[in-house]
Amino acid sequence: VQVVESGGGLVQPGGSLRLSCAASGTISSIYYMAWYRQAPGKQREEVAVNTRFGTTNYADSVKGRFTISRDNTKNTVYLQMNNLKPEDTAVYYCYVRDGTLTAWGQGTQVTVSS
Repeated sequence: VQVVESGGGLVQPGGSLRLSCAASGTISSIYYMAWYRQAPGKQREEVAVNTRFGTTNYADSVKGRFTISRDNTKNTVYLQMNNLKPEDTAVYYCYVRDGTLTAWGQGTQVTVSS
């Protein structure tokens, strides 16, 4: 499976961005799709998770500001990020898993700065 992210960029504090992640391959509906991020000098951390059955989970730092959603027909997951803060600056990665099949995207840079 191949995973491609898009939607990153530069935004001012308080602004919004929407990330997209499209997974292509032979699996019709991937079980687990998630967003991670890695800031300079820090470990990669889980941001938001969405399973095929609609279960979601968020890191405490983004609850109430980020929303993860998905389109199962397209194997695409989205991350709507509102009220962005400078500490949200990081490379955001899409991660998918279905059974033993896993894949990471190449990452998309999100920079929050005035």
